[in-house]
Amino acid sequence: MSEKMNTTDDNDKKFVERKRILFLGLPWTFTKYIINEEFLTVDTGLFRTTEEDCYMYRIQDVKQTTTLMERMVGVSTLTCYTGDVTTPEIVLKHIRHGKDIKTFILHASEASRIKRRTLSTIDIGAHGMDDVDDIM
Repeated sequence: MSEKMNTTDDNDKKFVERKRILFLGLPWTFTKYIINEEFLTVDTGLFRTTEEDCYMYRIQDVKQTTTLMERMVGVSTLTCYTGDVTTPEIVLKHIRHGKDIKTFILHASEASRIKRRTLSTIDIGAHGMDDVDDIM
């Protein structure tokens, strides 16, 4: 039940994917991933539902892993590393079209950072250095 939607509005859905069980890759779970150019949303639950959103500009990196069983049924798992305090990792388990979704998330997150003029910095472990001018 993967849907690729091409629409003109920015907040419309681009990908809607369901978490699948590894038995025949069927979407019999109650987890749905909604991905567009602004947000990544994870809806979980049947009786108690939880909706978790992450702005695209907060996603820093995406890793795709595929086990042997996942390859047999045509699914993969994406791990999104974010700069969000509450959820530093968002895992999209057992989804179809993993490569397409990974590429979309990487491009959309970069475009969103440029649009918001957000600079992503990396900690290089320079703690304890008092003055950089002393080095040169």
